[in-house]
Amino acid sequence: MDFMLDPAEFLDPSGIDEQLHAAEIESLEQRIMELALDQTGSRNGAIFLWDEEEGGLAIDFHVVNGLMVNLPQTVIPRRTDGEPVGIAMWVYDHNAPYLCEDTASDPHYAPYFQAVRSMAAVPIPYQGRAIGVISASSREPGSFDASHLEGLVALATSAAKFLRRAQLSRTQLQETGRVLLIKGLSPQWLEVERQLEQTSPTDAPVLIRGESGTGKELVANAIHFNSRRNHKPFVAVNCAAIPEQLLESTLFGHVRGAFTGATFTKLGEFQKADGGTLFLDEVGDLSMALQPKVLRAVEQGDVQPLGSNDPPKHVDVRLICATNHDLLDMVRLGTYREDLYYRLSLVTMELPPLRTYRHQIRTLSKILLKQAIQRHNKDVQQLSPAALALVEAHDYPGNMRELEHVIEHAVIMCTTTQVQPEDLPAALRSPGPTVTEAVHRPSLKELRDQWLAPLEREYLINLLRECEGNVARAATLAGVNKVTLYRLLKKYELRLRRELTSK
Repeated sequence: MDFMLDPAEFLDPSGIDEQLHAAEIESLEQRIMELALDQTGSRNGAIFLWDEEEGGLAIDFHVVNGLMVNLPQTVIPRRTDGEPVGIAMWVYDHNAPYLCEDTASDPHYAPYFQAVRSMAAVPIPYQGRAIGVISASSREPGSFDASHLEGLVALATSAAKFLRRAQLSRTQLQETGRVLLIKGLSPQWLEVERQLEQTSPTDAPVLIRGESGTGKELVANAIHFNSRRNHKPFVAVNCAAIPEQLLESTLFGHVRGAFTGATFTKLGEFQKADGGTLFLDEVGDLSMALQPKVLRAVEQGDVQPLGSNDPPKHVDVRLICATNHDLLDMVRLGTYREDLYYRLSLVTMELPPLRTYRHQIRTLSKILLKQAIQRHNKDVQQLSPAALALVEAHDYPGNMRELEHVIEHAVIMCTTTQVQPEDLPAALRSPGPTVTEAVHRPSLKELRDQWLAPLEREYLINLLRECEGNVARAATLAGVNKVTLYRLLKKYELRLRRELTSK
């Protein structure tokens, strides 16, 4: 028989669903809900995600009798009238699974939109806390048992990372009009995501390095969103965009009369970010005179407004910085303080340029096309093959920002349902190759993968035959977990029925 559906199936980092741009969130949640219903044999279920602004559980995806029921902007608030809070809210508040065999006698049950008699609900765990709830319900009592609950727990654990990205995608789209696309783009981006997940729950300073247009501010925003400070301000300052004589006032504020033109008292960005996150972009542009004051604010939390004779004000700020300079090289040259550099770079994240994962340009272009169509309300359906070829051939010194601008320009200029070459910016239509020679030279890893792929595929085929299709046993013999083995089987398009019968 073919492979049984496994929750690990949607963990494949090469899958388009895992890139979680706004247009794909619903299909992701539908897939998770299908798995939940399959695990429990139910035809009713829901995915709830906590809405920080509304202070309640938002019903993100709802299925009744096997059909999706659209409940836009529906939020279940906490009750203060002494009535039952509801099972979903109880699960969220206690961060624990809950099995209700009969709602008629359950002290926590509260009917939301339909009367049910039994229910299994589990928290969606992320970094030790619940971010939402997955539930399955039935109109018959006693429809669920401990095994169903255990299956939902495993599913929620696997799905948590993706649902958290869905929350982040929506927030970023609302606040910035842009979405951070990281999962599955390249091994380098997978490392960025690993660091992001490990770093976000802490208060450690983070230094983000990368070329212009690689998404440094979006990554900083993602760290803040996934931190314990996400209910507090995220304040961004571009140090390179503010004249040196004004930057100190911008960061630390000033009192009235501190300098010529200071006609009012101004609150600095450090104070505005109190309790939250301060993002300093292009931190390499800080002057030597200003660096000691920034160091004091980072180390001790003390900020002194310009012209103030009062004791320093104390702030609780997490600092995230970004630069496209080599700060360590600047330290060696004496243009950057060594103590500040080591304080800011406790965790350093390297964002890869687009040219290192240019094989994803086709996928990224389709994602950005959907976003641009929605943003400008244009009746455009796709890039023509000729236009797509030009988009893929271009070398992007401006990285993702440049690709985003290229696609947006094309959508604006397009007068039909299909983007044509003449709709693209002139830089893409100019004759001659634009891709550097370095782009075409395969890396050692690419060559290694190319050489080893046939051997790896043959090994997997023989392993499946030896284990008679038992994936768990095959994973044990291979010395990997089941998730990794499923990824490899999917990578090489292997199916049990085919490989076991083609001896």
